[in-house]
Amino acid sequence: MDTTALPQVLRSGPRGPTIVCAQAGNVNTGAFDNLRAAADAARTADAWLHVDGAFGLWAAASPRTQSLVDGIELADSWACDGHKWLNVPYDSGYAICAHPDVHATAMAYTAAYLTGQVAGRELGGGDFTPESSRRARGFATWAAIRALGRSGIAELVDGCCAMARRFADQLDSLEGVEVVNDVVLNQVLVRVGDEELTNRVERRVQEDGTLWLGATTWRGQRLLRIAVSNWSTSEDDVDRCVEAIGRARADVLAAA
Repeated sequence: MDTTALPQVLRSGPRGPTIVCAQAGNVNTGAFDNLRAAADAARTADAWLHVDGAFGLWAAASPRTQSLVDGIELADSWACDGHKWLNVPYDSGYAICAHPDVHATAMAYTAAYLTGQVAGRELGGGDFTPESSRRARGFATWAAIRALGRSGIAELVDGCCAMARRFADQLDSLEGVEVVNDVVLNQVLVRVGDEELTNRVERRVQEDGTLWLGATTWRGQRLLRIAVSNWSTSEDDVDRCVEAIGRARADVLAAA
C-alpha cells in the first residue's frame, strides 16, 4: 500500500485530505463513539471518516447492541477482525470501503510479470489488498457465517456480552476489587490495586491457568483487562475465573 500517496488519493476522491478515525468498541472499555455525530462533523469538514471496529462492528449483528453502531453506514471506510468474535483463525481481518475507486487507487500496484494489468480491465482481488499472496481467509469467514447464520452470530454476541456483565457483577462484589468501566459490550476493566500489585496479580492469574487475561494501562491506571469473545464461555467458566482472580490477589498479598 502506497501510504505516502494517500493524501493525494483522497484529494482526488470524494473527500478531502483530512482523516477522522472513530471507534466502534474501544479495545479497553468497549465504548463506542457517536458515529452519526462523527459522520456529520466529517461531512461538514469534507473529511474522510474511518471507523475502527476491530471487534465492535459485530455489535451490529444483535438487536440488543446494534444501536451502538448507529450511523456506521455513513462512514467512508471500516476495519473489522474475524478472529475475535467470529472465532475464525487469527489474522482474518476485513477492510471495507464505500468508495471502490479510491480503495483500488490506494492499494493497487503494477509489475511487468503480473498478467491481466491492461487498460480497461476489471479490477481484481489484488487491487483491494496490501498482500500479493495470502491464504484463503475468506473461506473460513464464509464457512463461519454460513454455519452460524444471522441468529447464530447474534446469539454469540449476546452470550459474550452477558458473560462480561456477569464478570463485572461478581468481580465488583470482591473485597479490594473494582470494575472501572461501563460494561457496554464484552470488555471489563478491573482495578485490583496499584501498578505493582496489578502486574503481580496478572502473572499469578496466568500461572494459575484457570483463565488467561492481560493487564493494560487506561487513563493512567494499571488494570486487568477481560475480553469475552469465545462462543463456549459459560456461566460456570465465569464463576471459576472470578474465583481464580480473587485467589490470585489474595495469594499475592499474602506473599508480600
